[in-house]
Amino acid sequence: MQPPRRDGKPVDLSRKTYVTPFKLILFTLLALFFAAIVLWKRARRRLVICAIALFWLLSAGWLTAPLLDLAQPQRHSAAPAAFAPRTAIILLGGGTVYDDNDVLVPPRDVLSRIEVSAQNYAACKRAAANCQVIVSGGNPQRHSATEADTYLPYLLRQQVARSDIVLETTSRTTYENARNVSAIVGQSHYDALILVTSAYQMPRALLDFQHFGVEPQPQISSARHARLGLLPRFDNLVAAEIALHELIGIAQFHVYSAIGWF
Repeated sequence: MQPPRRDGKPVDLSRKTYVTPFKLILFTLLALFFAAIVLWKRARRRLVICAIALFWLLSAGWLTAPLLDLAQPQRHSAAPAAFAPRTAIILLGGGTVYDDNDVLVPPRDVLSRIEVSAQNYAACKRAAANCQVIVSGGNPQRHSATEADTYLPYLLRQQVARSDIVLETTSRTTYENARNVSAIVGQSHYDALILVTSAYQMPRALLDFQHFGVEPQPQISSARHARLGLLPRFDNLVAAEIALHELIGIAQFHVYSAIGWF
């Protein structure tokens, strides 16, 4: 089974390069600075200096590093998973991207999630009678396939049996991942739940699952790190964007919970 191109035709999985998606938080911040510079003429010089300093601190890693530390707390460094007779490994989606060959593929962070999920599945099969991998991810980017469907062939290539894979293909957010997967595991009466995702998403994902009465064991697949230096790096801006996205999401969760929206 191969991932599709935009035209729906299968392609060779061996040829793939990955493009990192870039969200809009930093772009919005830059636009706000620009608007303030235009409107507040008396403070223009100070605003320009502040904008340049802020984006240098982010791109050179000096501000990105503490943001990542906040988004990726050490307490979520996962211990080895404990398996039970009926175990579900929950793989959270993290988007899809088109590579240089126009193939829809998982982003690099998601490849780590797939690998860790497959490793846990193999260990689970040696220790437990019933092991399943629940892949949760819809199509919020409106690509040619859902996240779960895109990840499926990668799990099959890592020897995860198709009969042990459950696809949840409607979630668009981490909150919906937790809501929809909680409904699945509630119906199936699993003895152990293992949650696999990246370090930066784990705190928010655990909050969302706990909101629905589910307490999975965290298994971190990968973490983001800033590269400190004098020269700006695009990767640091991507990492800062991801950290801000998760921190804002956690704040949103607590605010919505306080006012009864969750």
